[in-house]
Amino acid sequence: MTGTVMPNGGMPDPAFWSGKRVLVTGHTGFKGAWMSLWLLRMGARVSGLALDPPTEPSLFALAGLDRRMDSRIGDIRDPEAVSAAMRAAGPEILIHMAAQPLVRLSYDEPMETFATNVMGTIHVLEAARRSANLRSIVVVTSDKCYENREWPWPYRETEPMGGHDPYSASKGCTELVASAWRRSYFSRPGTAALASVRAGNVIGGGDWAGDRLIPDCVRALSDGRPVAVRNPHAIRPWQHVLEPLSGYLMLAERLHTDPAAHAEGWNFGPADGDARPVSWVVSRVVERWGDGASWVLDGGDHPHEASYLRVDSSKSRMRLGWEPRLDLSGCLDWTVEWFRRRQAGEDAAEITLDQIARYEAGDR
Repeated sequence: MTGTVMPNGGMPDPAFWSGKRVLVTGHTGFKGAWMSLWLLRMGARVSGLALDPPTEPSLFALAGLDRRMDSRIGDIRDPEAVSAAMRAAGPEILIHMAAQPLVRLSYDEPMETFATNVMGTIHVLEAARRSANLRSIVVVTSDKCYENREWPWPYRETEPMGGHDPYSASKGCTELVASAWRRSYFSRPGTAALASVRAGNVIGGGDWAGDRLIPDCVRALSDGRPVAVRNPHAIRPWQHVLEPLSGYLMLAERLHTDPAAHAEGWNFGPADGDARPVSWVVSRVVERWGDGASWVLDGGDHPHEASYLRVDSSKSRMRLGWEPRLDLSGCLDWTVEWFRRRQAGEDAAEITLDQIARYEAGDR
């Protein structure tokens, strides 16, 4: 399996990142581990602050990231832990990814969700205010930050924030926090430039989170069970993890070199044709997996989840030169390939770095 990479769109500049001091919060998570490995590949001096890996197994542990970077285990709900990590890292660039990222868990743990996603972000930004060398801040939220009216057109960065469930509402609140801190503390000359970023449903190898479609597929298929699907008709903007990460990195570069023009909110979603129903995605995953894989409808009672949501990334395309490079078919190829290669005994870090290199090169 090779997937399809489109040979268009800008990419992060390794020369910019070489030697840069970067602090990544949430580096033990799925997206944070991919981000950390990419930064290390480009020669950045990477520090991280996060809880212990949220799953077993985890990409963080399998890739040996505790040995490759300055990894601190701590909770962003603890302002002293955040301040200590910021002082130790002395970052030039901050990428804030730490979060409670699961919709269904937010129904069970709403206070924890808001404490992490909202107050945790405030703790991070307050520590950032006291970091003398900091120049770029990227706060990662979610496409679910928008007030979802279930309409058929995509949401632009100027749409109002909202959220039906605790997770989505917490991300809308996080966007308001980022906007308030940007205007109140990070808008004067000599201060860091702050932007927020919103992506779609991110998938890829190394994700074992609960209540996510691809990890649920991998667990069931690895055990020889049919995949149980909750909402087969729900449409999501699926994208490979490398797609938004490339946008975050390109934006961080622009914040560093041209802060006034880029300190705002940005969408990094897939091409319009890659917003597909859950059933479409699962059918193609089980087809690629082989071995008689199948899926069935999970007819139990489930909490509300949005049935339709897309974001408009035209601003990122026009002003950053960013473009999605993997179509959805290629995204699923690469994801299944990652798990199959790992199942065959290959090293997780090597698989991940290989896919990053292929993505950078535009290999098909």
